[in-house]
Amino acid sequence: MSQLPGAVSIREVGPRDGLQNEDPIPTEAKVRLLDALSATGVRRIEAVSFVHPRAIPQMADADQVWSAATRAPGVRYSALVPNSRGAQRALAAGFTEIEVVVSASDTHNRRNVNRSTDESLDDIAELIELLHGAGATAEVIVATSFGCPYEGDVDPVRVAGIVNRVVADGADRVAFGDTTGMGTPRRVRELVTAVRTRQPEIPVLLHFHNTRGTALANLLTALELGITEFDASIGGLGGCPYAPGASGNVATEEVVHMLHDMGIDTGIDLDALVEVAELAEKLVGRQLPSGVLRAGPRTRLA
Repeated sequence: MSQLPGAVSIREVGPRDGLQNEDPIPTEAKVRLLDALSATGVRRIEAVSFVHPRAIPQMADADQVWSAATRAPGVRYSALVPNSRGAQRALAAGFTEIEVVVSASDTHNRRNVNRSTDESLDDIAELIELLHGAGATAEVIVATSFGCPYEGDVDPVRVAGIVNRVVADGADRVAFGDTTGMGTPRRVRELVTAVRTRQPEIPVLLHFHNTRGTALANLLTALELGITEFDASIGGLGGCPYAPGASGNVATEEVVHMLHDMGIDTGIDLDALVEVAELAEKLVGRQLPSGVLRAGPRTRLA
């Protein structure tokens, strides 16, 4: 086994990616969840997305949520935007870390934003320029990086080509989304190798879903390849509204539980995190899929 890192950075995506796949909950409930997560020791949170309410009605109150939330010292908050209008709203709200998504699969991209991948990349180039001009950073998230529910396998070389394009256009960071949980350790290794061979310096984050039960195995593989930044969602909230059956972001408490047992620091209080997972379950009104939420940490004895 390769040398594992001593520390990992986890970005909590429950307030945005998690809630966008649930029935809408009240604004005050979103604020309560966001504030609770900010108190767990997590250092990065994807707070909201600035999208048209017709596209994602669950995020219609993004401005109100963000204005009411408590900004915890030491926590970096980011927002997702689909286009320049969303970027302008995010900038006006005070965000300086902004994400934009493009799908590696043309079909998924058209279902998501009604345009081809190449057309989205043209828009993203202009968006990066807008963000940099306002003093913000731009992270490009490549969705369906490990497979597409409409097209099947996605060639890692295609994903690496997209990374080449966005890096040339000025992207500060890239992330790879396993949008419908099609990733496996083999595919993680192939993708990371293809990208790192061409772009060894660009910061990389991986976003796994546990739809088919491979998320933690994929994360371990990525750790062995030197990746130290990951998304996770409290309680396993989330999925993709444009990909049927794609529920199941990897649960933050499951990731932290595993990493801490391996001696890898996250800076997060696991007990506090489990309490927030219990809160998230109450707020959305359904049982969440996290095993650590159900059984507790391995240190909890009968």
